[in-house]
Amino acid sequence: MPYFTTSDGTEIYYTDQGTGKPVILSHGWPLSSDAWQVEVKLLADNGYRAIAHDRRGHGRSAKTYTGNDMDTYARDLAELVESLDLNDLAVIGHSTGGGEVVRYAAQHGVGRVTKVITAGAVPPLMLQTAANPDGLSIEVFDGIRAGVLSDSSQFYIELTEAFFGANRPGSAVSEGAKREFWRQGMLVNLAAAYDCVTAFSETDFTEDLRALDVPIFIAHGDDDQIVPINDAALKSIELVRHGTLKVYPGAPHGISGAYQAELDQDILAFLAT
Repeated sequence: MPYFTTSDGTEIYYTDQGTGKPVILSHGWPLSSDAWQVEVKLLADNGYRAIAHDRRGHGRSAKTYTGNDMDTYARDLAELVESLDLNDLAVIGHSTGGGEVVRYAAQHGVGRVTKVITAGAVPPLMLQTAANPDGLSIEVFDGIRAGVLSDSSQFYIELTEAFFGANRPGSAVSEGAKREFWRQGMLVNLAAAYDCVTAFSETDFTEDLRALDVPIFIAHGDDDQIVPINDAALKSIELVRHGTLKVYPGAPHGISGAYQAELDQDILAFLAT
């Protein structure tokens, strides 16, 4: 399996499939690059070089106690891109990964990144503050941290209900999809899982979004119970210069089923423009 060692000595796992223009995919919390397996194959099948990494502390990467913050995540990604010497690069991120690729593209990717795609992404800011009164209260994120600490296995099982919209009438999400979420979640280091809650909830990406000078496709389900669309995509589209917003009616936070099929075709279409 390919690994890359960052400047602070952290081993980062990644998968690299296909040939052609490179596309990097960044996963959500508490998952791994396995969350993108369908898209990696789809991109490779359609003539792209698809690269997906396990964020530090997650999946098969080193179980880090330090560096579990958005600046370090973006730097890790930058160092991976530089090590592979990727240019004319598209970056795709879901949820926490959406924040990671936005920060990377804005602060490290100038001259390399040509397109950005986010889905259910956390920017511009999830946490309620004086400057962001519509955000979610700190108690929401304290509850996540408490769940991770007290019984992470059960917490991840229960989280799948809202993540995939399984608690909605008519949900078609499979038991297998929920179990796969749990499997990936159980690979994350506890310290990394805990600290990443602060990273995805308290990082302000406002200036990163404003700084982007490349096209960005912002995808979001309007029934996202994890990252509410009103606090995320609908604000992000107002901050970027070259943005396209697509709202998926009834879609949850987790990418699966009909939502995944439609999003994947939209990804291919956006990359082809």
